[in-house]
Amino acid sequence: MSKFTLKHKIPAYVLGFGLLALVGCKNEKESKTVEKEVAKQPNIVFIMSDDHAYQAISAYGHGLNNTPNIDRIANEGAIFNKGFVNNSICAPSRAAILTGKHSFKNGKVDNLQPFNWDQDNFAKSLQKNGYQTALVGKIHLDGLPQGFDYSNVLPGQGQYYSPDFIENGVKKTYPGYITHVTTDIALDWLQNKREKDKPFLLMYHQKAPHRTWMPEEKYFTLLDSVNFVPPANFFDNYEDRPAAASQEMSIFKDMDLVYDLKMLDKDGDIKTKYRGMFQRKYDRMTDEQKVAWDAYYDPIIADFKSQNLEGKALATWKYNRYMHDYLRVIQSVDDGVGQVLDYLKENGLEENTIVVYTSDQGFYLGEHGWFDKRFMYEESFRTPILMKYPKEIKPGTVIDELVQNIDFAPTFLDYAGIDIDESIQGESLRGLVNGEVTELRDALYYTFYEYPAEHKVKRHYGVRTDRYKLIHFYYDINKWELYDLEKDPQEMHNLYDNPEYASVQKDMHEQLERMRTKYGDSDALNEENLNRYLNKKNIKKKH
Repeated sequence: MSKFTLKHKIPAYVLGFGLLALVGCKNEKESKTVEKEVAKQPNIVFIMSDDHAYQAISAYGHGLNNTPNIDRIANEGAIFNKGFVNNSICAPSRAAILTGKHSFKNGKVDNLQPFNWDQDNFAKSLQKNGYQTALVGKIHLDGLPQGFDYSNVLPGQGQYYSPDFIENGVKKTYPGYITHVTTDIALDWLQNKREKDKPFLLMYHQKAPHRTWMPEEKYFTLLDSVNFVPPANFFDNYEDRPAAASQEMSIFKDMDLVYDLKMLDKDGDIKTKYRGMFQRKYDRMTDEQKVAWDAYYDPIIADFKSQNLEGKALATWKYNRYMHDYLRVIQSVDDGVGQVLDYLKENGLEENTIVVYTSDQGFYLGEHGWFDKRFMYEESFRTPILMKYPKEIKPGTVIDELVQNIDFAPTFLDYAGIDIDESIQGESLRGLVNGEVTELRDALYYTFYEYPAEHKVKRHYGVRTDRYKLIHFYYDINKWELYDLEKDPQEMHNLYDNPEYASVQKDMHEQLERMRTKYGDSDALNEENLNRYLNKKNIKKKH
């Protein structure tokens, strides 16, 4: 048996009965020889998590947690310090990644609008050019995925315990914990389902650390001894930022004690809006899992109820409760990354495989007092990007240039030697990481459309350069915001109409219009997308 089979045993529920037969040693040796000979086009392993804040990857140096396996990608390749998304919400970001186009071009502007799988995506292009392609885990785009020889994906957001998957159109419930199940399915495809004589694309996408941050038993007590100090702007008063003031994503005010913080008391004293929803998630656990869960959480619940916390004390308690579980689910993600990296190394695939780790967007870990994403402010706009490819990327490479999630599609096509269609709006990152290019762009464009909706983050669009950011909030508000990111990295001081920044404001407006013209966005398109959204939600338009 191979090193992989001995070290990383795949559960029978993933293998299926038909794949339990042993393969002869001679055939296995032959397949490994073939794999080493196939080196014309690189393999691609595209790892993506959901809502993984760059602050919660130790390679970025924030000191919150330790992610040794994700860090391996940075240490053996490149880390991007200024990676951003086009639209900080799950499905639109994923659509942009697949197509290499902004939301208003690929049609997936919000979570409600359908995604058109008939349009081109980079997986289709790779598939047409000889790649074997697989999609495992979360995709959050309705319809049967196109461009994949194999798909085993979550319906919607997925569940942390006893998750459902849809394998090539057929729904199945798997026992166990979602992060491990996703990893097992990915490893099973690598080991047993792909054709070893073809280059491959594996999109290995985790649900975690998406809300509700339900950890596995192994990590219940991880970081228990750590008392996290909230960020300096945790108690932000949102002065001259009315859009920020009107949101409903405050840890103190809006984070649900049961749904988010696991205070599911058995006597039902803690009554919250989403208690029933969390009860259904809890009920997916086996009896054994529930016993372990209750043994850990029941004492925390009892202690919380005895304290009668209020005000800042309650806010700080909620922040710590949130941080502990958020970082725990990330630890399981990191374990899975390590398993996949080990497989590539042990099976002679490491040298000819591009590995990328990213998230569909960033996330707030208490900055401005928030959780969630959506805003163009740095913590949700910015996303982690780490990339390794031993043939071209030197270990320890650091990229400080502006890059965006629409750049993944052209990057993968570039490495595969496939022509990049003119309709793709992103840029290949290949020149940046191999040192041939020093700058891709001087500005980034951003849009957000999902309002009115949960968390009440206003519709907005904007532009970011290396130093400045201009944002326009619209629909039932008309507010401009300007930030000097060098002097105010926490974005606490809106400088719009500040006479000292008059020339900067003028330049940023001009830059914004250049971006909108370049990418084909307009107020008319905003109006179309707004009307479509309001009609779908049956909301009367405000004038």
